[in-house]
Amino acid sequence: MLPFFRKKGNGKPKMEGNETTVSSEELLNETSDTEESGQNVDTDLSIHPEWTISKEDQYAFQFLNMECPPLKPNQISLSGISLQEEKDGKYQVTAFIRNSLNKTIKLHETTLVLLDGNDKVLGRKTMDLSQAGEIPGKSSRPWNFTFTEADLFTNDLPAEGWKLAFQLKPSSRKHSLSLENSWEQSLAEKDKAKLQEMVENLTPPKPGEVNFMGLKAIRKENGDLHVTMLVRNGSNKNITLEQIPLQVEDASGQTVAKGGFTLDHFEVKANTSKPWTFIFPQELVSDEEIDLSTWKAYPVQKNAKH
Repeated sequence: MLPFFRKKGNGKPKMEGNETTVSSEELLNETSDTEESGQNVDTDLSIHPEWTISKEDQYAFQFLNMECPPLKPNQISLSGISLQEEKDGKYQVTAFIRNSLNKTIKLHETTLVLLDGNDKVLGRKTMDLSQAGEIPGKSSRPWNFTFTEADLFTNDLPAEGWKLAFQLKPSSRKHSLSLENSWEQSLAEKDKAKLQEMVENLTPPKPGEVNFMGLKAIRKENGDLHVTMLVRNGSNKNITLEQIPLQVEDASGQTVAKGGFTLDHFEVKANTSKPWTFIFPQELVSDEEIDLSTWKAYPVQKNAKH
């Protein structure tokens, strides 16, 4: 077997490639809870049980794994170790498969792309990664990925700075309703069903688009204005909204309420729509009579001119 990696002048192993990460939910539809959602995750070395390697390679993998930066929760990454030419026009790419979930994962048939430092695609191949076995939670497993000349678009491969990445398929998942836990627990089943039916019958957002749709606006007796909006995420990635400046216009087209809302970890999953009620206190609502027979609400830039 070829050496897994070349060494620096000081004799220590060297990472020749860079790292790429994907969401575990996008890749495997898997997530795990963490005590702190923003907590970084260090990964421990995990050698495949069928691999027999020398003590020197064991030390080198351990050293390189310690050099890898922490991952965020719910990430899978490929961290490039070495890229070497073998016989018969084959190239062996060695990389860590890193898992930041709390639980074991197993990969299956997946398309991988080889990229240069500018993200130019150098090669592409669909591989059966089930052979990498079960990868424990919070671990890094070194694995060999073989590319042939037929898989590569060039023979001029960089010695360093390259990346191996998962190529995610565009989501074919049907746009669906997503509810915050508080809504899931408090909303009647018939109301959930109505919302789900409405979301499914609406034209979904364009790929990558995030938009807002008004559902209900009610002026309460105390003067507060309750506006329920549907936050629609057409992206194939989860999004988290922290601050939303909203403006409401009534049937006359006049601005009747305007204010900023700070949200606490408000996540809208990929290809879903999530309802939320924004409450404008009386002091942010127009004192004049409001006609809510028709209305619209939308996010505005803080510096926008009207």
